[in-house]
Amino acid sequence: MATRILEAAEGQFRHYGYSKTTVADVAKELGMSPANIYRFFGSKSELLEGVCARLLHQSLSIAQSIAALPVSAEERLRRYSMMHFEFTVATMLDERKVHDMVVAAIEQSWGVIDKHIDEIQAILTDIITEGMEKGEFAKGDPAHAARCFGAATSPLHHPQMVAQCIGKTNRAGPEDLTEFAIRALKV
Repeated sequence: MATRILEAAEGQFRHYGYSKTTVADVAKELGMSPANIYRFFGSKSELLEGVCARLLHQSLSIAQSIAALPVSAEERLRRYSMMHFEFTVATMLDERKVHDMVVAAIEQSWGVIDKHIDEIQAILTDIITEGMEKGEFAKGDPAHAARCFGAATSPLHHPQMVAQCIGKTNRAGPEDLTEFAIRALKV
């Protein structure tokens, strides 16, 4: 039932926007009372957190599939960075109401966002560890390198930063920023 509720909430948030959707709207979409929704989710913000967790799970799946590719660590980082940029643009920017929903989640610093960052950092750490072991990257602390790589490429993955920078000619492009971050790992 919780999955059906989240699917309906996501549909309502995408169509009407987070701020204009009520728990009653989600319940009506499902043909049930708002009390049934509250059995699973204590508030509208919990619904939003659940919907964001679903979107972030898609992002995590992309990272996991790239990490498993039989290519160099450098190439996996390159693909991770570029595919997440494309995912951010397609999922969180092309649909303005989804972008607004994600921004609300980021601004409220929900645990789901921090958990996602930790999961992505673990994947990046594994890739970088392998790259260090195979001599692709300079030896060092792979967890620290992963945090730095993530921070350096965050303008490509953070929805608000992407929205502010996309199409600007006085900013480094996605490919340039990715290559710069990868070169830093080699020094």
